[in-house]
Amino acid sequence: MLISQRPEALLLLADGTLFRGRAIGAPGITVGEICFNTGMTGYQEIFSDPSYTGQIMTMASPHIGNYGVKAGEEESGAPTIAGLVVKKYSEVWSRSGGTGSLDDHLKEHGIVGISDIDTRKLVRHIRDHGAQNALISSGEMDVTILRARLAAVPSMEGLELSSTVSTKKAYQVGAADAAFRVALIDFGVKRNIERCLVERGCLVRVFPMAAVLEEVLAWKPDGIMLSNGPGDPAAMPASVEHVKAVVASGLPVFGICLGHQLLAESMGMRTEKMHHGHRGINHPIKDLTTGRDEITSQNHGFVVNRSDAEANAAIEITHVHLNDGSVAGFRLKDRPVFSVQYHPEAGPGPLDSRYLFDRFVELMKQHSLAERPVEQNA
Repeated sequence: MLISQRPEALLLLADGTLFRGRAIGAPGITVGEICFNTGMTGYQEIFSDPSYTGQIMTMASPHIGNYGVKAGEEESGAPTIAGLVVKKYSEVWSRSGGTGSLDDHLKEHGIVGISDIDTRKLVRHIRDHGAQNALISSGEMDVTILRARLAAVPSMEGLELSSTVSTKKAYQVGAADAAFRVALIDFGVKRNIERCLVERGCLVRVFPMAAVLEEVLAWKPDGIMLSNGPGDPAAMPASVEHVKAVVASGLPVFGICLGHQLLAESMGMRTEKMHHGHRGINHPIKDLTTGRDEITSQNHGFVVNRSDAEANAAIEITHVHLNDGSVAGFRLKDRPVFSVQYHPEAGPGPLDSRYLFDRFVELMKQHSLAERPVEQNA
């Protein structure tokens, strides 16, 4: 099959660095914070993760698109990345059960991208100089015009994005007669979080992030989940206050990624922007409660301040990242509340972190037994 040469495209970084390549996906211009993911598989799941909203994704793996896309493997209803940067882009795909090409998928959803970039050089640049705003253009080629447009893009720091991806209406997943009822607060939830709870005998009701606590508690949940999501947790004061109220309810609470960061903020611990973030499928974590190490999937550009966590007498640090010592999880000492910075629902190969959902279910079971009235002898 003869494939015609794709049009030229530009990738411009905020610091002035310029890459030239070929256009992929939809034509046009896109802007966002550039980041990179080191995973060699799972690009469809990555592109549809709501946590990547507002970000231009650079794939460190050199071949992207070769296995197409498959219906049912999305983490949300559509790709959520702002743009895509790859080295070698395959318009020819082959996969058992596949439902189409990645190129058609990107075009259908209006995702602008660029290929034939030296992604090794780009990844090294991001690691050396940090995450920054960037622009991809496959139409306008005047760099002066593009620089002016890029300069007007707001920084990810201080940006609230969860409201753009949170569900507008509550919905349920799972069997009506499930053993446990979990209220999931949606800040940008991945579908596999819902699946992992349903697999463990939970009926999940997903609530909009703005849902009032009274509405959540009226559903009579056995536990509350705080989901992942995009943006800066420090720019979400209303959500921080909401999480405070959730913790005060006394119910078991489990937070993931942004949910973890919002929980930290609600406990008086600051979150801070990372130099270039953690994004990949092989990040090493130590569970300090068991001494076991695990290989994890991660996607975050903000982190809980380590000094604040160590100084907070109300919490215990339960997990640390073995590469940089950052806080990867903590629990409240006096309540059935815990959270992790990474993604235990992800399945990049290792399933080392799925036990965290079992811990949550066990907390709900213990809480249910504790709340059950003691039967009186006749």
